[in-house]
Amino acid sequence: MKRERCDSRGRGPGDDGGRLTRREFLKRAGAAAALSLPAAGFFAGCARRRAPLSKKTLVIGMDGMEPKIVARMMREGRLPNFQRLAGMGGFEPVTSSVPPNSPVAWADFASGTNAGGHGIFDFIARDPRTYLPHLSIARVQGADRTLNIGDLVLPLSSGRVELLRRGPAFWQALEERGIPCTMFRLPSNFPPTPCGRAISGLGTPDLLGTYGTFSFYTDNPPRDAKDVSGGYVYAVQVRDNIIRTKLHGPPNDLRKGAPRTALDLTIYLDPVAPVAKIAVAGKEVLLRQGEWSEWVQIKFPMLWAHGVNGICRFYLKSVRPDFALYVTPLNIDPSAPALPITTPVGYAQELYRRFGFFYTQGMPEDTKVLSAGLFDEDEYLQQSGLVLRERLEMFDYEMERFDEGLLFLYLSNTDRRGHMFWWARDPAHPAYDPKLAPRYASAIEDLYLTMDGVVEKALRRVRGDDLLIVLSDHGFAPYYRSFQLNSWLRANKYLVTWDTGEEQPDVFSAADWSCTKAYALGLNCLYLNVEGREGQGVVPPAERDGLAREIAQRLLSVRDPQNGKQVISNVYLAEDTYTGPLVKDAPDLVIGYNYGYRGSWQAAVGQYTDTLIEDNTGKWSGDHCIDRVHVPGILFCNRPMRNPRPALSDLAPTILADFGVTAPREMTGENVL
Repeated sequence: MKRERCDSRGRGPGDDGGRLTRREFLKRAGAAAALSLPAAGFFAGCARRRAPLSKKTLVIGMDGMEPKIVARMMREGRLPNFQRLAGMGGFEPVTSSVPPNSPVAWADFASGTNAGGHGIFDFIARDPRTYLPHLSIARVQGADRTLNIGDLVLPLSSGRVELLRRGPAFWQALEERGIPCTMFRLPSNFPPTPCGRAISGLGTPDLLGTYGTFSFYTDNPPRDAKDVSGGYVYAVQVRDNIIRTKLHGPPNDLRKGAPRTALDLTIYLDPVAPVAKIAVAGKEVLLRQGEWSEWVQIKFPMLWAHGVNGICRFYLKSVRPDFALYVTPLNIDPSAPALPITTPVGYAQELYRRFGFFYTQGMPEDTKVLSAGLFDEDEYLQQSGLVLRERLEMFDYEMERFDEGLLFLYLSNTDRRGHMFWWARDPAHPAYDPKLAPRYASAIEDLYLTMDGVVEKALRRVRGDDLLIVLSDHGFAPYYRSFQLNSWLRANKYLVTWDTGEEQPDVFSAADWSCTKAYALGLNCLYLNVEGREGQGVVPPAERDGLAREIAQRLLSVRDPQNGKQVISNVYLAEDTYTGPLVKDAPDLVIGYNYGYRGSWQAAVGQYTDTLIEDNTGKWSGDHCIDRVHVPGILFCNRPMRNPRPALSDLAPTILADFGVTAPREMTGENVL
């Protein structure tokens, strides 16, 4: 579409010729991660006025468990421990956040209020001055002051790592009263809010500053290798049974232009057997085809003796006829963390001494490598199984020493399994494969059986007036069709773009902000180009409300031409949905997609296409970033609940009340017990 004529001329911040891709803006969001040293305050535990306690509260978060599946499996007698817990108190669907995606939902849980109070509205946020996106949970910034000497950039001040979730966390009120708390892998808590012990979960970056970027080496790369999301595919050559390549690390902010660091990676292939020896950073790993390595510690040099430690695992997918080697995202080394992943700092080393190296990134199950077709389902289940085994071992460790206060434990595999295997249980899904489906149709339910074993262990640890809560932040739904929100805005003249000639144009480089009234970014968010708020806003503040309601009504009328179904079941206006001091930062509209629909991946990163609605044929086949009325979570408790429809934001004041602590006034939730 060519630029339309309008009263004024002007180009957006992307008109310098640089198009910001998803990979680039994720890297930008955390590019300074490798060298940004945290302030000491991130490692300081809360001061305690210790008093003997006999009471315990155990909370287990199982991300994304679907209440309908849980209820059916209980009726079938397959989840006896969930059934036992429900009989002790209750089992209710729990109302999720707006929108019901994990960073928002778990922030609701932590803060006891909605996004207007804690400020996390999606996985992705934007800078209204520049329109550019950044990760919503945390911000990593390099030194404010530097000294340039030749090609060196020497920091004159320390970097900064900032948690973007605002407002009080409920466990702070407990710690202030001498009640010890352990928050294990809570999402939207990087760097972790100080308490007795905490390790961060979703939101913790890898060493590149992304949510997880894998490396894949092959001598037969797929044609679309450059378009793989969430990883890099490197073409290699086998010469005399030797492959010489590089393992690429984080950017070196001590050099001008911040070039990526790299280590020599040499792979020796056995001339006969399906075996390879991997040599990197002075370490050697011998693998058979189909075998995973243990964690390998590596150090990327920066300047003189300074370097950054990371860890990774190797998977030798194939030796012949095609060579293929997978390398996990470079995780922060828990034995010497480059970023504040625990509080106090010694907790990371304690876990390392007990378990060795382990996944530290916030989203450790590598769904992207399966989506890219570089792993098959069995290989993905192996990789996610490594994550689950680590988590369950640490779960047992924390459970065994839990004798007072609050213990929160989080498990992520239930969410990822729902995303990647919904197709196998749903013949109506566009991605359904009748040949593969019988093998994986029970993949989700099989994991729920494992979770029942977790509940059994938890029940053994509580007694008397101890409180046990098991919850999920949202449920799940099929993801049949994708809606391209920016394309709809463009077709309806709310988004006006220049003809850039790009194959995958985005609003950052193509929008004519002097004519654009609205744009989409994130999985559910729509922003108006408001004058005085956005950098080149054109919508007068007095017209904002009318424009928002106009767009909302038009979106509710959109029907899928394939089947006539309503695509969007709710549109939430910020001022009607949120409360608190951060409503001003909210997206103007939050899109609640109907059951079976979701916003497209392209719209989430600010792109648009010529297609408005299309089938989702990818492995990522289940989702929850839709209208929250379709995807409530689960809430089990060993006590009866007064509220038959509790919300996530009710859990914080409920836990506080159980310890006799009054909830801070910022919390809008209510005690449900």
